[in-house]
Amino acid sequence: MPYKIGTKEKPMILKTPPLTSEYTMHVEQKDSKEVLICTVGKTVLFYNIDCIDDLHKMLKKHGVWMELGSADEQKPPKEGTVEAWGRSERNPVGGWYGMKKGLRGRFGMYIPPLMEALGLAEVNT
Repeated sequence: MPYKIGTKEKPMILKTPPLTSEYTMHVEQKDSKEVLICTVGKTVLFYNIDCIDDLHKMLKKHGVWMELGSADEQKPPKEGTVEAWGRSERNPVGGWYGMKKGLRGRFGMYIPPLMEALGLAEVNT
C-alpha cells in the first residue's frame, strides 16, 4: 500500500468532519500486519488498513454523495451511511473494520478525513 499515513513519532494530523476536533492517524505493525492507529485525545482506536482500498472501491461504485454517519460501537448506525458499511457483513471483510472490541465504531468519523487527505475521497463538512 503506497499511502503515506505517518508513524507513531510523526503521525498524520487530521480533523473530524465538522472541523471541530483534531486527531492523529499512523500505521504500526500489530501481530505482523499493518494496522491504522487513530488517536483521539487519550483514546486509541485500531482499524484494519484494508479499509482504505475497500472504502475507496465502494465509494467509486456507489458513485454519488454518501452520508458519513458516525456511531459508537454500542449504537446502531444509520442505514446507507459509510458507518453502516464499515461494520456490515456485506463489506469485503464481512464485518467490522474497527479492531478494538468496545471501540470499533466511529468509522464514519475518522476514516473519511484520512481518505480525503490521501486524495481518495472528498468530505463535505
